[in-house]
Amino acid sequence: MAWLLVVVAGLLETGFAVCLKLSHGFTRLWPTIAFAAFALGSFGLLTLSLRKLDVGPAYAVWTGIGAAGTAVYGMAFLGDLVSTLKLVSIAFVIVGVIGLQLSGSAH
Repeated sequence: MAWLLVVVAGLLETGFAVCLKLSHGFTRLWPTIAFAAFALGSFGLLTLSLRKLDVGPAYAVWTGIGAAGTAVYGMAFLGDLVSTLKLVSIAFVIVGVIGLQLSGSAH
């Protein structure tokens, strides 16, 4: 269950990163509100998961999901440049996240 919280927190991290861009420096109301909601949800779930998980693997999985998700979203919906190197690098991040998740221990 703790790892599920980390995964959802990582997906919410993608949401807050995207909303941060869409807020244009907190000058747009709804993306700013969405940023705050996603950030609070993400940090809250990560905090709950850390009651059971080691901080290193949990934090790395959280940031990895957020980074990969944000990069994919940016390429798919925000016009970010797509390249083979970017896609391969995202794949490496995902493989690393899976490896860290598998290596993480629950208390």
